Amino acid sequence: MARRLPPLNSLRAFEAAARHLSFTRAAEELHVTPAAISHHIKGLEEHLGLKLFRRLNRAVVLTHAGQACVAGLSDAFDRMAVALERLRAQECSGPLTVSTSPALAAKWLVPRLEGFQELYPEIDVRVSAAMRLVDFAREDVDVAIRYGTGSYPGLLTELLLTNEVVPVCSPALLEGPRPLRAPEDIRHHTLLHDDTRTSDGAYPNWAMWLRAAGLEGVDASRGPRFDYPGLVLDAAAAGRGIALALSTVAAADFAAGRLARPFAVTVPTPFAYYVVCPQATAERPKVAAFRRWLRAEAERDSERPPVIHARR
Repeated sequence: MARRLPPLNSLRAFEAAARHLSFTRAAEELHVTPAAISHHIKGLEEHLGLKLFRRLNRAVVLTHAGQACVAGLSDAFDRMAVALERLRAQECSGPLTVSTSPALAAKWLVPRLEGFQELYPEIDVRVSAAMRLVDFAREDVDVAIRYGTGSYPGLLTELLLTNEVVPVCSPALLEGPRPLRAPEDIRHHTLLHDDTRTSDGAYPNWAMWLRAAGLEGVDASRGPRFDYPGLVLDAAAAGRGIALALSTVAAADFAAGRLARPFAVTVPTPFAYYVVCPQATAERPKVAAFRRWLRAEAERDSERPPVIHARR
């Protein structure tokens, strides 16, 4: 059955006036006028059919009916305050689920998360790594990092990382009997392919890169193929050949010395990484904190010079 309760404002006015035994002090607490307090209490008395106060010349006192209900109301408001405080605490702490691609998770996001945890130890980040786009309306995900054009209707969208597609290889391939010193040296090495991008005609492939480098007579389709970007980079780091990689995804391997960038020739891509989340939850404290931290990490990346190994 539906609860037949008086208006909340009238209950708040009565409870405050009963605690202070003063309409004036109740008005100060609730930031209204004494007349408003008197109006709310009069309406409550009419709703209940009971007198709650006896009004004296310069004071008010509770009637028996007022005394009977004030303790329960005060306890109810205290419980409401505790529940709301718990809700606020939950919004500032607890789990935060982030959806992103496996490659960006492994190569860019996860290696940095320790820094976020040091700043916000009360927030537990949970990374969901998958290639598919998350449905915020159906899934328990707070923030996503998407690779695309930035057109995501109905969602708050912020540019995070721009990209270049660059050739990468093991530093060992810069030396040896057929060292990679100029783009034409690629003829003597294996090409590694990322098949997760084959359905995307706008994503640069080896044919595009070879055209940008001005190379002819090289079979752009030769070489092993992988269905996960991380495997392509691992194969390149192991010296199995040369791969094309997003500069942001390969940055950690550059910094660790696992990968080298043998040539300065790049191919632009129309896509970038974007932070997306529902408009309604974008300013929740833990979501807003994570968005700010992501932007700071991206700005730090933009200040680093590109890694290009000099020709030998």
